[in-house]
Amino acid sequence: LLPSLPTLTVLVPLLSLAGLFYSASVDETFPQGCTSTNSLCFYSLLLPVTIPVYVFFHLWTWMGIKLFRHN
Repeated sequence: LLPSLPTLTVLVPLLSLAGLFYSASVDETFPQGCTSTNSLCFYSLLLPVTIPVYVFFHLWTWMGIKLFRHN
């Protein structure tokens, strides 16, 4: 049911980029519209930033647990 991680790694930025281009072509106030949380542009910019940060901190926590258990 769920796609694999490499597939998601490619799909999420592509979908976000598509959303960004869509909102740039449809929204008349494009640069100012990206600051509103109910616009598609905001989330198409937020997703590519949030996912690597989440993965980094998830791995950081996992490494901390591993180092704590082995020392």
